[in-house]
Amino acid sequence: MTNKNYILITLACVQFAHIMDSMIMMPLGKVFMDEFGISPQQFTFLVGAYPLGAFISNILGVFYLDKFDRKKALLVIFGGFLLGTFICAMSTNFVMLTTVRFVTGIFGGLNGALVLSIASDLFSYRERGKAMGAVMTGFSAASALGLPLGLLITYQLSWHYSFYFIASFGLPVFLFVLMKFPPITGHLTKAKERFLPIERLANILKDKNQVYGLLFGVILIFGHFLAIPFIAPYMEINIGFSETELILMYLIGGSLTAFSSPFFGKLVDRHGAIKVYSIILILSFIPTIWVTHMVSKSVFWALFATSLFFVFGSGRMIAPQAMISAVISAETRGSFMSFKAALQQLAIFLATILSGMIVKESSTKLLIHYRYLGYLSVGILLLTFLVAGRLKVAEGNE
Repeated sequence: MTNKNYILITLACVQFAHIMDSMIMMPLGKVFMDEFGISPQQFTFLVGAYPLGAFISNILGVFYLDKFDRKKALLVIFGGFLLGTFICAMSTNFVMLTTVRFVTGIFGGLNGALVLSIASDLFSYRERGKAMGAVMTGFSAASALGLPLGLLITYQLSWHYSFYFIASFGLPVFLFVLMKFPPITGHLTKAKERFLPIERLANILKDKNQVYGLLFGVILIFGHFLAIPFIAPYMEINIGFSETELILMYLIGGSLTAFSSPFFGKLVDRHGAIKVYSIILILSFIPTIWVTHMVSKSVFWALFATSLFFVFGSGRMIAPQAMISAVISAETRGSFMSFKAALQQLAIFLATILSGMIVKESSTKLLIHYRYLGYLSVGILLLTFLVAGRLKVAEGNE
């Protein structure tokens, strides 16, 4: 196995840890609402604290991420994330947990930008679909293994131990990066100019191609996340999922995406990003509408619908990662990716808060108006077609 493959596996593990940490709150919606006595809207603030912290740190990352060896940056960022996750495990109330989630997000949010920057630095544009598919496997594994395991730990012990698990998993990954990861400094040697922080941002915003890339990423993630915060609570409260069935939902859906993500990545390299993205996006609308309109108490059909949502929901994110990464050259890719991640984290925060404003609790304790999020998600994602075709491959990505 080549060094590049070892790096991809390590990056996938980093993805696994921080994606599981960022997602673990959503399946536990009913647990936190019951334990802390909070409303659905208050629950979205608990979920939204992490991406809000990530938004702030990624703005700072725009100015400083490209100034350091990628390895050193990963050690600081991932190490801070693991410490924050450990403190989350010790939280005892709604206010404390919300505050610590915000702080953890400050570190955790930068993980994604850094992982994508490293993968983009090491692989050419023609190989990048495969690399992004491999990195996205960490996302799939977090859904397939991490979330079901986190739920099982919560139901058997408590939600505190789910965070202890994430921190424990991440520690050997951190040590491996420390001892075995090579320095990644190619972006430093390629840089011909050094800009003041505000100039870095100005250079991104004055490049129409990069602006389209940012807009594409923001619209995509906002539309994608609208329906996500209430999937688990809706399945538990309205459809009647048991704890076992909720674990099964993430186990089946996540396991399928672990196979589909690398497959979609290869399709991107073979047939082109825009073509593959268009097909997968249209197909993803079917489970989006199905899940948000579901009233049947059939566990089989509910699991089938949510599995399709996982597969095509994650699948529609792969081609855009390759497309967006190609609008910028290597020497400033970290800054651009950090700015993209900042805007996407803000989009996640706003989508989460908006979902909490739309979904309400009825007099019978059921969640209502969830179907409106399905319509809104589809409508917003259709807007990505207006931007995707305008993206161009920057010099040095061929």
